[in-house]
Amino acid sequence: MSRAHRRAAPASPTRRATPPAAAKPPAAHRVAVLALSPVVLFDLATPAQVLARHYDVTICGVEAGPVATTSDVALVANHGLEALARADTVVVPGFGREAWPPPEAALGALRAAHARGARVVSICTGAFALAAAGLLDGRRATTHWRYANALAQAFPAISVEPDVLYVDEGDILTSAGVAAGIDLCLHLVRHDHGAEAANAVARRIVVAPHRGGGQAQFIERPVAPRADQSLDATRAWALEQLDRPLTVAQLAAHAHTSPRTFARRFRAETGTTPLRWLHAQRIEHARRLLERDDLPIEHVAQRCGFGSAAALREHFRRATATTPSAYRRAFGAAA
Repeated sequence: MSRAHRRAAPASPTRRATPPAAAKPPAAHRVAVLALSPVVLFDLATPAQVLARHYDVTICGVEAGPVATTSDVALVANHGLEALARADTVVVPGFGREAWPPPEAALGALRAAHARGARVVSICTGAFALAAAGLLDGRRATTHWRYANALAQAFPAISVEPDVLYVDEGDILTSAGVAAGIDLCLHLVRHDHGAEAANAVARRIVVAPHRGGGQAQFIERPVAPRADQSLDATRAWALEQLDRPLTVAQLAAHAHTSPRTFARRFRAETGTTPLRWLHAQRIEHARRLLERDDLPIEHVAQRCGFGSAAALREHFRRATATTPSAYRRAFGAAA
């Protein structure tokens, strides 16, 4: 049979390409907020509000059900201590004296959560629960300034720092009272998701984006008696000069005062020293540059006033427990 008369073989059916399986989104970081009755309502609401956008936040009690508050507001916890067994971070808000000592079941759940690798956080008098569980022994910690002496006396194995907003020990973090919990929660967002994410949360809840943990709890004069006596203008000027070396003498000259008077007034207004404040602003600026731009580390160091990449690496590691390169890999635009 000629080729012209041969029947063409039926075409084999076309195999449809199997689309690759969609990658599963990473599981949300689970935060369990443990309400010990009576819980301080402000302390409880802080992680629920600040962390809600980036974490899966659950409110729990020793048992599921009603939990008393120090504000006489009704609260219902939908979960019991089982929530701590699956949490990546456990937050213990402040609680009233009626809750002392905390139930052994709660202390055991805190110890178990920490032992399996969960991060444990306290706000205000929540530190007493962590202390009772033995989690703060041999560590630095803080609490509300009114109760710092009581914490130190009841638990001498703890190095209590009464004058700071919060203490970050890596796997365990403690904060001072009330609004300091906001600073600590923003610190968690900054650590886990980067400075831009924390700044966005701060804008949303209308608070200052960053107060360093070492800042004093009690600021002697947060508002100057007269507008012309405030050092706000000098701080704003300093933020525009971060790429150059700055001394207390130069800052004082801008404020038209002596260095000694300037240092005293600066601490009264901010709760920290001029150089510590300036150092914190340089680190924060470095975070932003590492997240937004692809500049070489040397250029980032120069723009932030550290002078060299080596100096930036040293100071950045001290402040963030990581390197500029690792931070960029984690939080840069590409990431």
